[in-house]
Amino acid sequence: MLIGPRDCKEHLLELGGIVIVPTYNNAGTIGEVLSSLVKYSEDILVVNDGCTDATSAILATFGFREISLEQAFLPGADGKAVLAKKTVLNHPRNMGKGVALKNALMLVQKAGYRYAVTIDADGQHFPQDIPAFVEAIMEEPGTLLVGSRNLQSENMPGRNTFANRFSNFWFRLETGVHLDDTQCGFRLYPIGRADYSRWYYTSLYEFELEAIVFASWSGVKVRNIPVRVYYPPQEKRVSHFRPLRDFTRISLLNTVLVIVCLLWIWPRDILRKCTWKNIREFIDKNILHVQDSNARIVLSIWLGTFVGLMPYYGYQFVLAVFLAHLLGLNKLVAGVFSAISIPPAIPFIMYGSYWTGCTLLGRTCSLGIDGVTLSGMAGMLAEYTLGGFVFAAAGSSLCAAICICLMTIFRRR
Repeated sequence: MLIGPRDCKEHLLELGGIVIVPTYNNAGTIGEVLSSLVKYSEDILVVNDGCTDATSAILATFGFREISLEQAFLPGADGKAVLAKKTVLNHPRNMGKGVALKNALMLVQKAGYRYAVTIDADGQHFPQDIPAFVEAIMEEPGTLLVGSRNLQSENMPGRNTFANRFSNFWFRLETGVHLDDTQCGFRLYPIGRADYSRWYYTSLYEFELEAIVFASWSGVKVRNIPVRVYYPPQEKRVSHFRPLRDFTRISLLNTVLVIVCLLWIWPRDILRKCTWKNIREFIDKNILHVQDSNARIVLSIWLGTFVGLMPYYGYQFVLAVFLAHLLGLNKLVAGVFSAISIPPAIPFIMYGSYWTGCTLLGRTCSLGIDGVTLSGMAGMLAEYTLGGFVFAAAGSSLCAAICICLMTIFRRR
């Protein structure tokens, strides 16, 4: 059973929680939203993102204290001294929801808060659901909670359903975490578990996807919590979402995030798992005691190592798994051995490829290991490309030869 409004206030106070409300020209709904919010939280921060309607006048009736960006982020200023129980952070112009949220999260972190509930000002969310967030965070401290809406609810725009499914797919690809709703603005952020001033660069709606991706990459648990949602009829709806523009920005963001995954996050995660205990368990479970024949395992190792040593970077794992599937080999083994091209090893692999190419073509190897860069390799494309394939073939064959000897000794049918 959910806690009541009074208990919710007390628990939020004990948890160091605050409610953040970003708003841009929501004069028709923000008054009702705040009337409900004050029942559940003592501390409320509204971000007036350059509103040109009657929003400022409505906020004044609730007794909010106004501060500017300059006041909030003065060098050496004490956040606790400027952030009152009810505060409005004024943007001089409309800067976008992402900037509004980022500035608010930075400010409440500076003020010493530990959790921040974010809720939209358009009346779609119910402040009565805040107790559910409070109860959930008391059970799982440090979790980032994202509201999960009923996407089949009345008046739900079809474009929202498509955008959410689109975003869910990419979030799972980038983090390995399954969420039913990644677009909901009704959330609870654990302040201090991520650096919102350093990692987040987008300024509009896509910030909310970027924030949970980077939080997950930083080791913060992210999960959904059911919330209600209300969409007024089309003629009464105020929305600043622009389908073409915002879908394009979200697509570009996901492209960048996937590239980061390929070049850094996935290799980093694999490297972190390379403890002696995990290595022994992997070999025991997936090589020594698997139903596959020695030949199939060795070919899988050869394929993964060959692809991992090839003279290109970013797609080795995907290509190794795809080729193993086509050839009927062990996909897991091939994928794991393709991780030989982890970032610390890349300069050595590139130099080995270049040196091999120079040797084959009878040319002088004029580059030292300390000067290896992708741009440098571009000027020596013939040596690097030819040498890369030969180096990959030789390296993978040597690895396979060692593995077949070890498997013959240690693996018994």
